[in-house]
Amino acid sequence: MDEFQRRYTRFGFISICFGSIALVSLISRCSTSFFDNSLQKSQFSFPETELRRIVYNAGEENRVVDSRDVSQQILSVRSSNTSVSVFFISLPLSLVSAIKQKFSPARNFPIQSTLFVTDFQISKSSFPFDSSFRFVKFKLSTKIHLNVVLNQLQKTPKKLSRRSMVEQGLSKARTSILEASSSSSSDRNATLFNIDLPNPEVYRNPSALYRSYLEMEKRFKVYVYEEGEPPLAHAGPCKSVYAIEGRFIMEMEKTKAKFRTYDPDQAHVYFLPFSVTWLVKYLYDDNLNAEPLRTFASDYIRLISTNHPFWNRSSGADHFMLACHDWGPLTSKANDDLFNKSIRVMCNANSSEGFNPTKDATLPEIKLYGGEVDPKLRFSKSLMASPRPHLGFFAGGVHGPVRPILLEHWKQRDPEMPVFEYLPKHLNYYDFMRSSKFCLCPSGYEVASPRLTEAIYAECIPVILSVNFVLPFVDVLRWDTFSVQVDVSEIPRLKEILMSISDEKYERLKRNLRYVRRHFELNDPPRRFDAFHMTLHSIWLRRLNLKLT
Repeated sequence: MDEFQRRYTRFGFISICFGSIALVSLISRCSTSFFDNSLQKSQFSFPETELRRIVYNAGEENRVVDSRDVSQQILSVRSSNTSVSVFFISLPLSLVSAIKQKFSPARNFPIQSTLFVTDFQISKSSFPFDSSFRFVKFKLSTKIHLNVVLNQLQKTPKKLSRRSMVEQGLSKARTSILEASSSSSSDRNATLFNIDLPNPEVYRNPSALYRSYLEMEKRFKVYVYEEGEPPLAHAGPCKSVYAIEGRFIMEMEKTKAKFRTYDPDQAHVYFLPFSVTWLVKYLYDDNLNAEPLRTFASDYIRLISTNHPFWNRSSGADHFMLACHDWGPLTSKANDDLFNKSIRVMCNANSSEGFNPTKDATLPEIKLYGGEVDPKLRFSKSLMASPRPHLGFFAGGVHGPVRPILLEHWKQRDPEMPVFEYLPKHLNYYDFMRSSKFCLCPSGYEVASPRLTEAIYAECIPVILSVNFVLPFVDVLRWDTFSVQVDVSEIPRLKEILMSISDEKYERLKRNLRYVRRHFELNDPPRRFDAFHMTLHSIWLRRLNLKLT
């Protein structure tokens, strides 16, 4: 019995020992795997001056290499029976992760020697280094320059900031558009625009436009400032001659707007969402004093520049305001940077009054009384087949520098060209447009007029009589393919000029005019290449021209 107990006790003791060893081994393996997994998820970013290394060579006692002198150190190791030796190097956790990722067993070291990371161990021993460091077990070849390891690690690309990613995306878009713009004319008629741009004649470079539009859809993001209260901000007129101003603001205010971002660091441009039309309506006191409008705009910029860093970062160069009211340019003078550096999207695009087409964009003036296009101007078969007995037509008030000249020479002078100061009440304005081949579009007090888009809707070839007017979307559209531009000095010869246009050319102008109509229409919801998207594209192009440091 005693012998049995002794054998049983001995067997139990041996079992406990083997069991303990197995348990310790299992815990060690689990810890190592967990640590390896954690290392893979960590990111690497460190300044070289913060690195400290304590190197222990197997077979040597506590040999130390300081990282401050590591560029001068060459570690030579030898082993009696193999060409490799084992090092234990204490490193920061972030560097351990970087070494493991960069010099995995599948990768060779970029010199003749090869470095393999074979094991990671957490050490709690009392070696003379900071407890936040970890042991790394390496297999090293016979000779290796440790400074090469450091140099290679420092070349590891750091994660770009969101702002850097925005600028990098713009750079890629510029390259892509440039490649498209230099394509041959045969490429411009390629199948890829057969649906979206089936008539390349009306575009300056259809290939570049198409590529640019796709890049805009892919990348473009607008941050809308939340400061301000309706109706002066975040709202605008949607049923008036300035309807495009309100419609654009309302589209950008939609929570799920495609181009809107709520992360300002991902934005390409920043929108100042106040309405000049509503400023005039609620702040203007009929004394020809626009100071309240400028005060509001100035205060608004002061507010957003105080609450956010974005305006001051670029002096407003990546910000834009949008206004269709005639006093939009006047309001923009409230702040020097707003007037001189920001993107101003204006209906009143007069180059003699500070409008700069390299940074500013023209907004088409679209009149929507009742919120819709007049039924007589809606696209229909009857509109297409409408007879055109009149050569030209105009009716409007006498104001500005151009209209008095037009009325002086043509007011009720020729039945083929009905020109009125004010149209008699029993006659319909749009009926005259539908029955005329050409619609005269002279500037008034301001260069812009809804008459231009109304002529497009009526398929009445616009005759542009203006000075210093930068036409809408002129950077992508060839206006000469669907309109006629006559110098003001040629107004006395107006009928002669229009009569000289052949029937063939007239039909081509009319066909192109019918095609570009979609670029001047507002839709709810917006459609690709409509007035809303073309306006956004104009802003996108100005942002592409801007390179922020």
